[in-house]
Amino acid sequence: MNRGDDDQNLTEAAGETTADYGADFLGEQENGSTATTAAETVEGLPSGSALLVVKRGPNAGSRFLLDQPVTSAGRHPDSDILLDDVTVSRRHAEFRLKEDGSWAVTDVGSLNGTYVNRHPVDSTVLANNDQVQIGKFRLVFLTR
Repeated sequence: MNRGDDDQNLTEAAGETTADYGADFLGEQENGSTATTAAETVEGLPSGSALLVVKRGPNAGSRFLLDQPVTSAGRHPDSDILLDDVTVSRRHAEFRLKEDGSWAVTDVGSLNGTYVNRHPVDSTVLANNDQVQIGKFRLVFLTR
């Protein structure tokens, strides 16, 4: 049995539990390039949502949609945004949608702190293109 057979057997055993979005998911082309710019991505965001794009860190290029009232970020497997690195606390920060439609980031007692535009914060309202530092991850906050 070759590796392909093993993969097929695992897929059959697991059932249809994941979705295959193909290469065009989030604008990625077959050659690995991104078809959409940040501005185009922001324009396509659902109302009341925002986007975090990892600018620096092990997951550089990853995108996280903020579409819930509270989104947790940390090293814990139950985090909405999993940032798996020792510089990140298990429960590090939360992104919260405020009543006025703005977004805020709150440090939830992390060891290394949370920074916005290189300044340490306990909690602050985010503006478009703010850079949020969580451990060695730098995330760019994008909103309409």
